[in-house]
Amino acid sequence: MSDDTSIQVNFGRPMPIFPLDAVTLLPQQVLPLHIFEPRYRQLVDHALDGSGQIAMAVFEGDDWKQDYHGRPSIRPAVCIGQIIQHEKLMDGRYNLLLQGICRARVIEELPPEDGREYRLALLEPVGLDPATQVIIESGGEDDDDDEEPDQPGLELEPPPDLGLTQTPTPDESETLTGVRARLSDMLSEGPLTQMAAAEPILEYVKNAEIPVGALLELVSFTLISEPSLRYALLAEPDVEQRAALIMRELNHLSSLIRRAGEQRPQDWPKGCSWN
Repeated sequence: MSDDTSIQVNFGRPMPIFPLDAVTLLPQQVLPLHIFEPRYRQLVDHALDGSGQIAMAVFEGDDWKQDYHGRPSIRPAVCIGQIIQHEKLMDGRYNLLLQGICRARVIEELPPEDGREYRLALLEPVGLDPATQVIIESGGEDDDDDEEPDQPGLELEPPPDLGLTQTPTPDESETLTGVRARLSDMLSEGPLTQMAAAEPILEYVKNAEIPVGALLELVSFTLISEPSLRYALLAEPDVEQRAALIMRELNHLSSLIRRAGEQRPQDWPKGCSWN
């Protein structure tokens, strides 16, 4: 995908849904996927014939395991991903690279239909990053994919490597300016420096051309693994609220790392550990 190619998300058309048990994709993230189930191989076939986009969803509750091959309930927040690389294997399986484009919310799931094995839903955009130039319109289902649509949906410049949108940073609130400074402090000194991802993330934090919103997405998918928090970050439309959730978790991680270091594991008797 070239740097001057725009990405469009047409919210006037239903989007294929790929539900899993936890949030696996966040905006700006690049996710490798191996697609082997027949219904999702069909989903990818159809997606590649169109926009190349998939909405990654999350199952609701724990009952999905009993109805996995049916249509178990899904939670409303999803992440729309763009297939940026694919390899189709001889037996029909796929290896994909999927890049998170934006948050969205399920407003209606379409009923099953003959010949379609996967799920479709109508979506609406959620919490679009103001640092990214976007156009929000919607085209109908009858638009011709081979022609330039009159109403292009969501249009944005694709992020470069590591999913960070390096566009001129607009005026940021004092809150977000403070978040950038706090991230810089936490990743350059203190317990979080022990994390393998701290140094690479710090390089992006120091780049003033990268919006804080994009930095927060990077922190979300590299440093945060707790499932309920990842979903909260996906579902939250407001960047300042996401910042508050992230900073609270980073403070918690710092505390855990500090406490673990105080236990002096090198002095523990063999077979003992701190819990």
